[in-house]
Amino acid sequence: MLFAVIFTDKPGQGSLRSANLQAHIEWVASNQNVVLVAGSLRSEPSDVPKGGLWIVESPSKEAVFALMESDPFFKCGLRESVEVLHWSKALPEHRALV
Repeated sequence: MLFAVIFTDKPGQGSLRSANLQAHIEWVASNQNVVLVAGSLRSEPSDVPKGGLWIVESPSKEAVFALMESDPFFKCGLRESVEVLHWSKALPEHRALV
């Protein structure tokens, strides 16, 4: 199943994000077979990120939450909230690299 995972970071935590960014990037790379797409969300390109978005392929929502709990950004307390939604991809046969 596919899931869209939307994270909101705690406000004013840019330094916490920066301090854990490399570990988070390495974690995403090591989980790229499950976390198909990942990236930060910002109001403007030059702004400090407000959160992030993942597209995850997983057998269950519970497995997505378990995976998320091992992410350095989650472990360091950066995340204020998370929403895990089932995602029904349009054109399922279309595999695009973003």
